[in-house]
Amino acid sequence: MKKAMRDVEVNKNLHHGVHGVSRSFDMIIFFSSVKLRVLRGKFLLTINQFKIFILGIVLFSAVIPLNAYYVTYKEQYYRLYHLHHIQYPDDTMENIYWLEKAMKADFCNPLYALALIEDETQWEKYRYLFNMHINLKLIEQYLFLGNKWNKRKAYFYNAPWKEQNLESLETAETCYRTALYYWKAAAEWAGKAQEKRFYFINLPKVQFWEDEALRMGTGELDYEKIINRELALLQKVRERFQAMDNHY
Repeated sequence: MKKAMRDVEVNKNLHHGVHGVSRSFDMIIFFSSVKLRVLRGKFLLTINQFKIFILGIVLFSAVIPLNAYYVTYKEQYYRLYHLHHIQYPDDTMENIYWLEKAMKADFCNPLYALALIEDETQWEKYRYLFNMHINLKLIEQYLFLGNKWNKRKAYFYNAPWKEQNLESLETAETCYRTALYYWKAAAEWAGKAQEKRFYFINLPKVQFWEDEALRMGTGELDYEKIINRELALLQKVRERFQAMDNHY
């Protein structure tokens, strides 16, 4: 009998405890929802303030004059040329675009040249070196581009894609021959920069250009030799592809 009474008391306390927890849980949900609504109201207010802030910035920036300028001169276009850690064809073609624009553009005032110019003789040598350097950079970029399409070997299992490989080789050849054209122009400008009257004219800020002209004069830098070697190898690979059957 006493055991039964204790069981009833335990069940009664348990029943009240469950209801107590339930009521506490309901209160937590209620206060949480109220707090959430309050926080949500504050958050919406913050968003409205942020929108007004952004609108103010836009209107204010429309009044301030921007320091934009047109890219006009060789030096400006040359500064847009840059190398990439990984050189994709699009990156190479972008560089070719800027360098070719630089070739066609006029020089800026000697005051803004990439080297210290103090007299007309220095100014003349600077222009020769600049044109030589631009042509050398174009050669490098066209060699990069040609290497993307060049095929070093004609593997027998590439026979089903014979025509695609031949088209790729044709594109590579076009790049190499374009580089050869720029080499001839670079050699002409280097020859002018190495005339006797410029022997004792030094431009320290573009010493690398001076070194390029010297290496070209001694034959240490000879892109013509490199390009002709690439063209000869390309022709051998082409002949192997042409001799393949279209099926394997």
